[in-house]
This record gives sequence, C-alpha cells and structure tokens, in this order.
Amino acid sequence: MSSGGGDTETWLVGDVGATNARFGLVSPESVVLHTRTLAVADHPTIDDAVTTYLGERGALPMPHQGAIAIASAITGDRVAMTNHPWSFSISALKSQFGFHRLEVINDFTALALALPHLEPEHRLQVGDGTPAGGAPLGVLGPGSGLGVSGLIPAGTGWIPLAGEGGHATMAPATDRENAVLDRMRRHFDHVSAERVLSGPGLINLYNTLAAFEIGAADPVCAEATSVFCAMLGTMAGNLALTLGARGGVYIGGGIVPRLGQRFVQSPFRARFEAKGRFSEYLAVIPTWVVTHPLPAFLGCAAVLSG
Repeated sequence: MSSGGGDTETWLVGDVGATNARFGLVSPESVVLHTRTLAVADHPTIDDAVTTYLGERGALPMPHQGAIAIASAITGDRVAMTNHPWSFSISALKSQFGFHRLEVINDFTALALALPHLEPEHRLQVGDGTPAGGAPLGVLGPGSGLGVSGLIPAGTGWIPLAGEGGHATMAPATDRENAVLDRMRRHFDHVSAERVLSGPGLINLYNTLAAFEIGAADPVCAEATSVFCAMLGTMAGNLALTLGARGGVYIGGGIVPRLGQRFVQSPFRARFEAKGRFSEYLAVIPTWVVTHPLPAFLGCAAVLSG
C-alpha cells in the first residue's frame, strides 16, 4: 500500500523473520504510508533487502531513522538470526543508509510493544476471562520459530521483555506427549518448545506421530494439530504464571491466526487453565489471538516515538 509523498517525514519499520522480511514507511503518527513483503531467500543480506525496499518507495522521502524487529536475540551490535544465515552489524547498517537513529529489537519485543495499540477488531478472544488493570501482559507465538515476550507496567508506560523463552525445555502434560517428546529426543540434543511449537515444529510433530503408525495421514494431521494447540496452551499457561500476566496473554506469529475457529475449538484454552491448584487463577486471565496484519510495525513505531 502507499500514499502521497511531499515533505512527509518517514520512518523505516521492519519485521524480519526466517521466511519473509516485511518493510514499511510510517509517519511519526504511526500511519503506514507504504509496505512491501520480500522473500528473505531472494536477498543475500539484510542490506540488500533494505536497499531493494527503499528503491521501491516511490515519491516518499528517504527515512533517516528506523526500527527493525528481527527473529534473533539482540545482545550487542552484532546480530545473527537464529533460523537463517543473515547476520549484520547494527552500527554498520545505520551508517550505510545514513540513519541518525536505528533501533534493532527482537521481533516479539516489538509484538509486545504493539499490544497496547491493538484495536478490538485486531484480536480474537479464546475462552473466557477479563483483563486485570495495571497487570503484566504476556505474548508468544509460533512462526518459523517460537517467540515469547511480555510487557510490565511502569508508571504510565510499559517495559517490554527481551527474552528467548521459545528455547526453554518443552515439558509434556500427558503420556502421549511424553512419548512424542521422548522419540524426538533421539533426534535433538535439546527438545525446546520451538522444536514442536513452530512451522518446522509442526512438521516434527507430524513425523513423530506418523512413526507411531496410528493410521492414515488425515488422522495423523488432525492429531498433530491438536497436540500442537494443546502444547501451546501449556506454554501460554506457564508464561501467565511466570509473569503474573493477569492483563492477558496474546498469541501472535504466522500460524495460529490462520487456524481461525479451529484454534478456538482446540484444546488450547483447556490446557492453558490446566495447572492444578492454580487453575482458578488462570481461568480469569483472558487469551487472545492477534489478528492485526502488521503488529510488529506498531511496536517499531512505538519504539521510535518513545
């Protein structure tokens, strides 16, 4: 999408995953002026992808500051993506494009920052629950990997968390899940949550269940999806307990929004609440699916306007 140019100030925003790199130009009022999705595989470096995108901005002015959300741990100037070979220096990228400010943040930190800016039509509630005011928020979601973050209230604002919770060890909640994870441990030295709760993880689940010879492909696919949603409920409940996220837990990423009502009717919510003595604590915490098409852009704009 795009709109007119003129003397409008623009900010570069980006959401970079292992499959797609989404770039946009927004105004200081967070209005999206232009956006384009590029296939990561078509570009040898992030520099090349940004150059391609900026070359397509039309009459819009060149941005002089930007924020890029990326599927990687951000621990210093050097960024190396977890599930893709792209790596780069933040300071070098900033210098190359003449930016006076360039922020690079974890993609789920950006999603966390977007949560207070979501309109009601950009979230789908799953199950019951009412948000508690002034309480932390949790967010997680499967895509090419599994992102996890949260927001902690601080005065009139929020502090986002930058963690790597997707790489925490996946715990089984049933004998069936224990058997699945036990078989997966034959292939991986560490079966993290991301090994099952991601696009590649869903394939891992399918292949592992198929190895049990439980029948035709369709039942295996159905069970893989059910186990996937249930395990996501386990992780979401763990996150709610860890953060005290009584303000709600949000599910983002590229997979769950596509499931629609299948996810609403899945074991996710029952598993979210299945925490024994703390089931009542979790029963009142709402869970939502983020349906906004570009939520990381909202988070990136929030960083730049902060």
